[in-house]
Amino acid sequence: MDKQSEDKEKKSGRDHRELGQLLDLFSFQEIAPGAPFWHPNGMVIFKELEKLARKINEEGEYQEISTPIMVKKEVFEKSGHWEHYRENMFWFENPTDKNETLVVKPMNCPESTYVYNSKIRSYKDLPLRLAEIGRLNRNELSGTLGGLFRVRQITMDDAHIYCRPDQVEEEIGKIIESIEKFYSLFDFKPNYALATKPEKALGKKADWDLAEEALKNALDKSGIKYAVEKGEGAFYGPKIEVHLNDSQGRDWQLGTAQLDLVMLPKQFDVSYIDENGKKQMPWVIHRAIFGSFERLLGILLEHFDGNLPVWLTHGKAEVLTIGDKQNKYGAEVFKKLSESGIRAKLNKDNLTIGKKIREAEIQRIPYLLVIGEKEEKNNTVNVRQREKGNLNEISAEEFIEKLKKSR
Repeated sequence: MDKQSEDKEKKSGRDHRELGQLLDLFSFQEIAPGAPFWHPNGMVIFKELEKLARKINEEGEYQEISTPIMVKKEVFEKSGHWEHYRENMFWFENPTDKNETLVVKPMNCPESTYVYNSKIRSYKDLPLRLAEIGRLNRNELSGTLGGLFRVRQITMDDAHIYCRPDQVEEEIGKIIESIEKFYSLFDFKPNYALATKPEKALGKKADWDLAEEALKNALDKSGIKYAVEKGEGAFYGPKIEVHLNDSQGRDWQLGTAQLDLVMLPKQFDVSYIDENGKKQMPWVIHRAIFGSFERLLGILLEHFDGNLPVWLTHGKAEVLTIGDKQNKYGAEVFKKLSESGIRAKLNKDNLTIGKKIREAEIQRIPYLLVIGEKEEKNNTVNVRQREKGNLNEISAEEFIEKLKKSR
C-alpha cells in the first residue's frame, strides 16, 4: 500500500467524537443523553455555520423568524403528530394546570403557520419564505444515539416557503442552486432523489401530477442527475432528497425540499386572497440546506480528519514566539490579526518552538506565524501552512491581506 492510500485509510477510520475531544469542540455528559455540550472552540465553528446559513437565507430573500421552543399539545393534535409521533416527543403536564399539556417542539413546521396566519395574505405576498434556525428535541431511543450523527437535541436550518402552485418550479430551482453552491464549498458531490406519490396519499391526483412535474422540471433544468424513488414521497407531497456518502462510505440524508400539498395548509387553515378576491390554499415547501448542524459537523470532521477549511476552523492562525525576547513583537502581530477580524492565538509559553508547532498542528491550526530574532528585526513573520510546511517570510500586513482573499 502506497503512502497516499495509507493516509486515506487512516483518515477514513477517524471518529468525529475522537476529533471533537482532541480539538476541544464538544463533549457528551450523562446528565443530558444525546445532547452535545458545545465548548468555546466548537461554538466558533457552530457560529460560522449559522453565519453561512443566514447568508444563504439573505441571498434567497428569506425572512428569519423564531418560534417558541415549547407549545401546547393542541398544535400537534392538529398536525397529526400527537397521534403518530408522540413517542418521539418530549411532553409533560403543566404542574400548575392539569388541563394543559406542553410539548418541547420536535419540528418547526406547524409553528411557522402561526406566523403566516398572523395577518391576511395576498397573492402578491407570495412566495413568502420564512426561515428559522431552530433547536429541536426528539426522543430518540438511547440505543440509537451516536455522537453528532444521532442526537436528541438537533439544530436545523429550516425554512418554509408559502407559494402558489405555479411558483413551485422556480422556488425548487433556487433551492437546488443554493444546495449545489453550499456543498461545493467542501468539494462534495451530493446525490439527489425524487420521491413520488405513495400508495396512501392525501390530496387530488391532479395536484400530485402537477407537483411531481414541477420538481422534475426543476431538477432537469438544473442539469442535476437524480434517481426516482417511486412511492417514497410523504403522504402529503413529493420531495427531493439530498444524500451524501461520508468518508466511511455511509449514506446520510442532509438537505431536502419537501412539497406539502395538504398537511400544513389544510390542517392549519392557511390561505391567501387571489387576484379575484377569492380565498385559496397555498402549497408549502419544507426546505433545509444543511439538514442537521450536528450531523453535518460530524461528517465534516471525519471527512477532513479535523483539518476543516480555514474559514470554518476554530482558529485560523497562531503566533509562535521562539523566545521571551520576541513576546512583545508577537503581541503586536497578534493584535493586528485580531483587529483585522482573524481568529488567532498568541503562544508565548515557555516551550521549545518545536513543541509549540507540534501542539498547534495537533489542534489543526491552518497557519502558524513563527517569530524569532530575524523576523522581529525585519518586521516580518515566518509563515508555516498546515500540511504544506514552511512557506515564506512576509509582513503581518501581507499575511492578513492573503488570508482575507481566501474563503
